[in-house]
Amino acid sequence: MKKLLAVLVLAGCAATASAADVVGNAKAAPNKIEMCIGCHGIPGYKATFPEVYQVPMIGGQSAKYIESALHAYKKGDRKHPSMRGIAMSLSDQDIADVAAYYSQQNAQSRK
Repeated sequence: MKKLLAVLVLAGCAATASAADVVGNAKAAPNKIEMCIGCHGIPGYKATFPEVYQVPMIGGQSAKYIESALHAYKKGDRKHPSMRGIAMSLSDQDIADVAAYYSQQNAQSRK
């Protein structure tokens, strides 16, 4: 019984560590950012759903900020319906990869 408990505890620790230790890979992002560039890659773009909304340029933002924003959309803490739908389709690894990619863009792409 003690061995079984030890195995279960170790397995739980390993699962928790792997989920918490997601590392973004910018090179894995090009196929994942196709949804993003249609709005975030156009300087001065304004979305009209659900209301007129100035879409921010995200190139050059910190990875931590982008990850935080995408997780907030995914949980529903941020309320833009299009972004929530996109974020819901992303895994934690996808979010980390997209954040890594955009954080490596230069700040000029935000203007």
